[in-house]
Amino acid sequence: MSAAAAVRLPDRRWHPAEIAFWLGLLAVVFVFPGHLVLGSQVLITGLFALSLDLILGYAGIVSLGHAAMFGAGAYTAGLLARHGWGEPLSGLVAAAAVGAAIAWGTSFIAVRGGDLTRLMVTLGIGLMLYEAANQAARVTGGVDGLSDMAVRDLLGVFPFDLRGRTAYVYSLAVLFAVFLACRRIVRSPFGLSLRGIRDGARRMPALGSPVRHRLIAIYTVAGAIAGIAGALLAQTTQFVGLEVLGFSRSADLLIMLVLGGAGWLYGGLIGAALFMIAQNQLSSVNPVYWQFWLGLLLVAMVFVARGGVVGAMASARERLLGRAAR
Repeated sequence: MSAAAAVRLPDRRWHPAEIAFWLGLLAVVFVFPGHLVLGSQVLITGLFALSLDLILGYAGIVSLGHAAMFGAGAYTAGLLARHGWGEPLSGLVAAAAVGAAIAWGTSFIAVRGGDLTRLMVTLGIGLMLYEAANQAARVTGGVDGLSDMAVRDLLGVFPFDLRGRTAYVYSLAVLFAVFLACRRIVRSPFGLSLRGIRDGARRMPALGSPVRHRLIAIYTVAGAIAGIAGALLAQTTQFVGLEVLGFSRSADLLIMLVLGGAGWLYGGLIGAALFMIAQNQLSSVNPVYWQFWLGLLLVAMVFVARGGVVGAMASARERLLGRAAR
């Protein structure tokens, strides 16, 4: 790589705030041992949001059917565990393969057209898979879900206990490994070309960038990650219901990403944590009208922190550095 190209690539060093973020997630095991079940759900949802961030925040592909790959991964891991193959890590690999296959198979129509077209196409794909799972009740359990699963101990040593310790550490380890891969992707020349496509898709072919092929590639990668997230959910809860393919899961995911900040990688993780913790706390305070307060919080965040929480923090940091430079 030439010196000029190296200058254009983003800084790959780990900043102190990033290290503190991951150490903080690890510290939850010791500081909040009674909330590890919720914590594992937050981590899994954060991984799911990370997969959407790759296509929305970096490539500009709007989707309302991202739950299709998530649900497919969940059913893959669930069915394997139900039929005698409950080894967790191989279940993740199988779910990633299924998620990637569905994403690749639908990407040829999902990446076409503008935002509205993509919204309708991805929504349609999600609805079709939802109804297919509903009709295949003999396989998926239909509305009753898939519950008679036998997930083996992690690495043959660590059982999935009711306290959620194994589930939390397992989810955190998978999230961190996938995050490292995503971090490398978005900071590579391929990742920079995705940003170029997002900001000016019509100009990128003039630079020799195969726009369609790159959109299909990142859509497939995001599908694999969504499949992994779905498998994690199935393995840690040992239940798979139709809601894993539901429209509301895709819609909530978009809200989380907007809340945290699209195009930052950490935005999906922070947005998922804020959304789920707020949902948990507000529903316990007011079981009937909690959605009103959650909606009010989201509206306030849009006005106060444009670009999401991470975007607002980055803007504040730039302003502080600018003042210090003067």
